[in-house]
Amino acid sequence: EVQLVESGGGSVQAGGSLRLSCVASGFTYSSSCMAWWRQRPGEEREGVAQIDSDTSTSVVNSVKGRFTISQDNGKTTLYLQMNSLKTEDTAMYYCAVSDSWCYDTGMKEHYFSYWGQGTQVTVS
Repeated sequence: EVQLVESGGGSVQAGGSLRLSCVASGFTYSSSCMAWWRQRPGEEREGVAQIDSDTSTSVVNSVKGRFTISQDNGKTTLYLQMNSLKTEDTAMYYCAVSDSWCYDTGMKEHYFSYWGQGTQVTVS
């Protein structure tokens, strides 16, 4: 059974930093895309950053230069380092896994089969 458990959310003032973590278990895809998504109140979920099995990464323009996605060497823990946080970054953040390469997902939600329960980030 695939499990994704996020942590690290919280409340922070604008300009501050947070580091989200996602511990993954139960999957052994030889090629897989792990990603962070977020959902603001009243809005659809949007992809924020993704990392492939070959460790190539990409982030959306709205967080470029501020957010960094990474994995531990064992690829069991996914991180999202968030710096220079803005009020518009307030959202529930989710970790997700696809068995496709990140490029093939086009950061479309239906490619991601497994999701964590989310961790709330509030920037004031």
